[in-house]
Amino acid sequence: MDFSPASLMAGFVFGVIGLAILKRAKARGSWTLAVISVVMIAYTYFISSPWLSWGLGLALCFLAYSFRYS
Repeated sequence: MDFSPASLMAGFVFGVIGLAILKRAKARGSWTLAVISVVMIAYTYFISSPWLSWGLGLALCFLAYSFRYS
């Protein structure tokens, strides 16, 4: 894990969003949203590039949003 400010901020932002999505997934009983949220919480520990971290986080947010309303 890279400790640059951009990577730390991405980890914090997408970790908080992932926790919120996990709470909603538990309430709805949705396994797909639960898996997406756990991936969103954990992926920043394995990616060192800030650009890739922000891009993957935004893609996961979009994926969670699309599963939320499908």
